[in-house]
Amino acid sequence: MGDFVESSITKTAVRKLTAPIADITAFNSIVAGVIADNPWNCTAYQVGTESFQPVVRSKEAYTARIAYQDGDAVTVGTVSAKAPSVAGFNAAVTAVLADTALQTAMGAVAASHAGDDDTFSATLKCHDANGEVYTVAFSRSQVTIGSYSDDAIRTRVETWADGVPALA
Repeated sequence: MGDFVESSITKTAVRKLTAPIADITAFNSIVAGVIADNPWNCTAYQVGTESFQPVVRSKEAYTARIAYQDGDAVTVGTVSAKAPSVAGFNAAVTAVLADTALQTAMGAVAASHAGDDDTFSATLKCHDANGEVYTVAFSRSQVTIGSYSDDAIRTRVETWADGVPALA
């Protein structure tokens, strides 16, 4: 019976944020900025006949929280709406807030978007000039670099993050 032989060493690094990213607009601005500006100097690459951009979103999820209050402004219920994109998140918030039948079913007189309770996540897949493919996962409260072995990758991401006030 054969043994498992280590073939690579991959690392993970996590930065816990001192304060959650303010809202979906700020969150999306950070993620979209990485894709548009490529601050980590990722490179385009090809696997077989398929070409890939230097940085792409590999997965994302956005959850909005809606609170329902009674006439005394007491929360009597909540609803969460999970969406696969920022556009879907925004559309879901609008649709749920406009759903008066749901508001009535909750026994509420008002519905409001409880933005502080929203959750966001997006994972970017990046191809380094050295050939490594690694991920950078963003949530509201942390940034995680995964599947890298070259410490220069962590240094580049960390240096960039140091310049983004929301990622302190």
